[in-house]
Amino acid sequence: MPWYAWLIMALALGSIVGALMMLRDTAKKLPLTEEQLQRIHQRNAEMDAKDADDKR
Repeated sequence: MPWYAWLIMALALGSIVGALMMLRDTAKKLPLTEEQLQRIHQRNAEMDAKDADDKR
């Protein structure tokens, strides 16, 4: 392959890796209360049970 093809591939890979690293650095954890977490877990359990019933 010519040198410019390697350059283009290196730039593309660098931009992908850079974007992923920036996304990781800017991600913030949501401050949820214990009650909100409990409701989320309950809702997930209900949806899992519903999905299990639908598969039968």
